[in-house]
Amino acid sequence: MKCISSLTAALLSILLSATSGRSENNQVMKTHGYAPVNGLDMYYEIHGTGDPLVYIPPAFGHAGMDEFPSLAEKHSVITMDLQGHGRTADIPERPLTLEQHARDVVALLKHLEISKADFFGQSYGGAIAILIAIHHPERVRRVATYGSTFGPPEIAHNLEMLRYDETPTPESKAFQFKRESYRRVAPDPEYWPKIWEKVASIQWNGFTIEELASIKAPILIAVGDHDFVRIEHAVESFRRIPNAELAVIPDASHFAPSSEPEKVIPIIKKFMEKPDKRAPLATAGMGYHPGETR
Repeated sequence: MKCISSLTAALLSILLSATSGRSENNQVMKTHGYAPVNGLDMYYEIHGTGDPLVYIPPAFGHAGMDEFPSLAEKHSVITMDLQGHGRTADIPERPLTLEQHARDVVALLKHLEISKADFFGQSYGGAIAILIAIHHPERVRRVATYGSTFGPPEIAHNLEMLRYDETPTPESKAFQFKRESYRRVAPDPEYWPKIWEKVASIQWNGFTIEELASIKAPILIAVGDHDFVRIEHAVESFRRIPNAELAVIPDASHFAPSSEPEKVIPIIKKFMEKPDKRAPLATAGMGYHPGETR
């Protein structure tokens, strides 16, 4: 077996972060379009009605690969195809970076005249959402992440879950679903090897301790107990963010929002919809008092 640690840090961070394409069954109201965003014609979809909730897909993900109708019951769920993903054509000469993705998402919100929103980011989509929370706090109400990394690969990743039988390529079986999904919707289906290489070249070393400590918005860090992300890393990140919550999903992989949404999405939904003010969490000294502590 070859350990993924022998690959680039970017491959370690990004390559297995796409969705599996499973959706919940309920039908919701949907609109879609293209927006002029920093030189892109960025494709986006909006599901449901209500307060805006921005879903940022993982690497190689695109709008429609996963839909979460229960989130759209009380929210307008906005999702997008990032640069070179799905229906949004790449800018060949512009590198892919998480920082640029964050700028593009903010520009999309400006185009849609959305001043503030909740965010749900999956895998590197979660890191993009946290970047927005750090650099554009006025636009962020709450952020939920799943399977996201907050530090460099050597401390963030569970190497036991990141192994290949052989060095991966754009045509590897591991990427079959992502490759086929891309080719179904991309403006140029034959561009897949190029976007695969560009994603593989992304360098992501996470946030500084000071950046995490500066986050004002409530943050939910969710991770599977068999994720590509180390539980210990999720715990360390949770402790560094002032207003953070932690959810470890039992018997769950990196792909649980797609493969088993019933395990993850209710937790995201509750986080997004809970009141801003709640009874304090009971300590041993306080004790439990119905309606006063919890």
